[in-house]
Formats: sequence, structure tokens, C-alpha cells
Amino acid sequence: MKHSLDKSEFSPNDITLGIIGGGQLGKMIGIEAKRMSLNVAYLDPDMNCPASSIADQMIVSDFKDEKSIIKLANKSDVLTFEIELANSSVLKDLESTGYAVHPASGVLNTIQNKLRQKRFLRENGIQVPEFEEVTTVEQAKKICEEFGYPTVLKACEDSYDGRGNFLVRSVRDVERGIQYFEGRRCMIEKFIHFTKEVSVMVARNTRGHIVSFPVAQNIHTDNILDTTIAPANISSRVDSEAKLIAEKVVDSLKGVGVFGIEMFLKGNKLMINEIAPRPHNSGHFSIEACSVSQFEQHIRAILGLPLAKPRLMSPVVMMNILGIPNYTGTYCFKGIEKAFTIPGLKVHFYGKKITKPQRKLGHFTITAENVEEALSRANTVRNLLKVGKPHGNK
Repeated sequence: MKHSLDKSEFSPNDITLGIIGGGQLGKMIGIEAKRMSLNVAYLDPDMNCPASSIADQMIVSDFKDEKSIIKLANKSDVLTFEIELANSSVLKDLESTGYAVHPASGVLNTIQNKLRQKRFLRENGIQVPEFEEVTTVEQAKKICEEFGYPTVLKACEDSYDGRGNFLVRSVRDVERGIQYFEGRRCMIEKFIHFTKEVSVMVARNTRGHIVSFPVAQNIHTDNILDTTIAPANISSRVDSEAKLIAEKVVDSLKGVGVFGIEMFLKGNKLMINEIAPRPHNSGHFSIEACSVSQFEQHIRAILGLPLAKPRLMSPVVMMNILGIPNYTGTYCFKGIEKAFTIPGLKVHFYGKKITKPQRKLGHFTITAENVEEALSRANTVRNLLKVGKPHGNK
């Protein structure tokens, strides 16, 4: 650790953020950090990761490598992460010797295991779907019968963007699901026939101050976020309750930073789906549509600076730009010229060198006078702006 952050004078040129993960989230944190004249050091296994284009220092290593994380810590004034795959045990050891890690290692440890996460929420009186740990096929069949089909089999660790989920539609799927996650600790969760999916980005700083972003409505396809709409089409009562629940989650964790709290809405009843201990895809709308972005707020929080109260400046729709099916390789974007004529458009290309099926390559937002107009324009852009194979690739 280079400097103490406990000082009344703020010298951004002397502060280095250490970020575990150099994907698009790390890059967008870094862009805000550079705007504030902070230095940014990254740890990522890919030397050409999106954040490499703005990094002051780059450590190429696995997210869990102990020596590399310690090396990053020694270059940094505060450590944070953009991916749950970070090594919480090493971060705990660093904290014990005085390094600043936000969110804390204990928070990461709780959240990066889905079973531990759900147990924590239930113990703190926060509504979640019914769930049980599962170890055998026969036990899984019994739990699925109790919950009713369909149910969701989930890998407890190293799973995100739905990659750790297996939908069990009938008893015939149970054994196949257990084999799919062979060797991994699993849980079964009751399937919620939800009305809507919503999320709230919440920030908590080192002084315990908590603020929420506007509630957003999310649409997923194949377990990957497709579209985010703000403001969410929900009642004012549900809006207020969603923020209260999200703030209770972050306060219970005593987390520092920005957190994405995803929820199911069934009728007027809300329950937590998952927590992200970092900026989140569903908070990208804040860059163009809010008075402060989730990325600036994250930096404020982990540096112990006052948090801004986010205000929605405009209705907004965000859509992800994903890799095309059945193709891995170099790529290009097509339809740029026509897409860029659409009013209210802002496009973010992440700079990933290789596309894979369903890989997040970018996103765009449309701001407009109302949600209906924003959705109409966003669908137009989606039909124009395509991921394609470069000329000559088959």
C-alpha cells in the first residue's frame, strides 16, 4: 500500500486504484478514475483485456493467484474488483496487515458462493426463493418434487451470467443436471414465476452512508441480460420497497462500494434473486441517464468520499450487444452509419479482441422523452447494429 487515504487533502495524482479484473466493468471504473486523474493498475489473465487500453500498470495473471494479488496490492492505495472470481482468502490476509480492500474480503466470500449468499440473506430476514443444498440425484429428485417443476439447479461457485444455472423441467432432467455440474457443489432453488425482474444499484461508502439509484426493469434472454429500462414500470409502493430492501441488503453486508441487487417481482411481492458486489450490467444506464454514474459512485465509495444522490435525468433503455451464435473469432460491427443517425444513442464498444457466442461485446443506451420512445428507437438500433464476421472469415 503506497499511501494512507485517511487525510483531509485529496491528491488524485498520488492515488492508485488496484482493480482485480480488466473486463468492461474494470475498464469503465478506470475511465471514471482517469477523469478524476487517479492512476489505475489491473490484474487480468488476458494482456489484451478491455482495460489494458487505459491501464497505467498491468499484471497478467489468474484472478486467484496469490503472488500477483499481493503485487497488485503493493502498487495500490485501495483494492477493488470487477469480478467475483477474485481470491477472497488472499484479500483477507491483506486486510489483516492493513491493506484497504473494498468491498471487503468477507463480503466477497459471502456473495461468491450462491448457497452462502442465500443463507446470509435468509438469516437477515430478507426474502429469497426457497432453496436447498443438494449432493445426490435422489436428494435432488425429492427436493424438486417438494418445490414443484420447473426448478433451478445452480452451481454454488464460479458461475455468473446464468452459466451456473440448469433448468430442471421434469424428473427426467434431474440426473442430467447433476451430471452437468459433476464435481461442483450445487443447490436447488424454487422457480419463481415472476411478473417482472428489477434491480437497484446501491452504494455504501467507508463512513456507512448509503444511497440508491433509480429502480430499473430488466429483461433476460437465455439467462443473460438483454435490456434494461429506467424508470421501471412499477408502482410507487413497489419502487420504494425495492430501494428499502436493496439498502437493507448492503447495510447487512456492511459492504463498501457499489452493489447490484437483482430482484424478482411477483404481483406486489419482491424477493432477492442475486447480489453483485460490484458495478453491474443493469446499472450501465446511469452513465448517460443519471446525475452520477455507478462507476463514479463506486470510486467515491471506496475512497471514502461523499456519495452523490443519483437522479434520473431522462427515461432510458440499455441493450447489450452480444456475440453471434456458432462463431468464435475476430469480428466487426456492421450497420454503424445508419445506427448512429438515431437520436439519443450512445454506444459503448468494450474492445474485446475475440467474439464468442453470447459474449458481451458492448452496449448502447437510448435516452428519450419517455420510455416508449426510447424502446422504439432502441429496437431500431438493434435491428441496424450487428456483430459480424470480418470480410474473408467464414
